[in-house]
Amino acid sequence: MQAQFLAGNGLGGHRPADTATRMTNHGKAICRVAVTATTDVYAKAGAMVAYDGFLQYEAVSQTFRRALGEWASGERSPLLRWSGDGALYLADMGADVLNLHLDNESLSVNGSHLLALDATLQCTVEKVKGVAALAGTGLYNVKVTGTGWVSVTSRGVPVVLDCAEADTYVDPDALVAWTTGLDVRARRSMKLGALVGRGSGEAVQLGFQGAGFVVVQPSEDTADRLKIRG
Repeated sequence: MQAQFLAGNGLGGHRPADTATRMTNHGKAICRVAVTATTDVYAKAGAMVAYDGFLQYEAVSQTFRRALGEWASGERSPLLRWSGDGALYLADMGADVLNLHLDNESLSVNGSHLLALDATLQCTVEKVKGVAALAGTGLYNVKVTGTGWVSVTSRGVPVVLDCAEADTYVDPDALVAWTTGLDVRARRSMKLGALVGRGSGEAVQLGFQGAGFVVVQPSEDTADRLKIRG
C-alpha cells in the first residue's frame, strides 16, 4: 500500500503537477486522475470540478449498479464512469483527499468517503458485521478489492496507521476505512461512570491487528456532511 498527498507546484503552487501518476493531489482537497484510453475511472457523481483533454462520462452498467446494492438506493448510481484521454479533477465540498494504491488488497470504506477508484477494481456493498459495526460509518460499507488506485475523503488531514507494526486502536467515530482481513475487536479503556462530556471514543475503541492499515480522520463528527451529491 502506498499513500501520498499535497503535491501542488508551479505558479505559486496553483498549477497542477506534470505527472503520469494515476492519482495525485493538487493541494489537499483536489484529486487529479490521469485518464487514458485503457484506464477508465469511477468517480462520485457531482465530484468533477474540472477536466482537460477529451473526457466523457456515463452511468455505470446495470450489473455494476446491482453490485452496489443498498448504496445505489435502487434508483441512480452514486458513481459515474469516466473515459477518454486527459486529466480529471475531483473534489467533495473541500474535504481533504487521500489517494491509496492497493496491492492485491481489499479496503472497506464508507460510501460517503469514497471519491474515486480504478475501473479495474472490484466494488461491492457489504453489511458491516461484528464489532466493526460500532464505527460511525453506518451499517453498509463499500468493499474495494484488487490492485489499483482508490481516492477517499476525510474531514481534515487523515493519518494512515500500519497495523502490522503494532496493535492499533481507533475511536469508532474517527474511522474512515480499513483493510479487510484484519482482526477487529472492541476495547473498553475506562469505566463509563468516569466519563465527562462526550468521551465515547475514550470509553470504547476498535482494535485492529494484522497485515494491513487503517485510515483515521481528525474528526469525531458523525454528521454526514460528505453526502453524494446529485
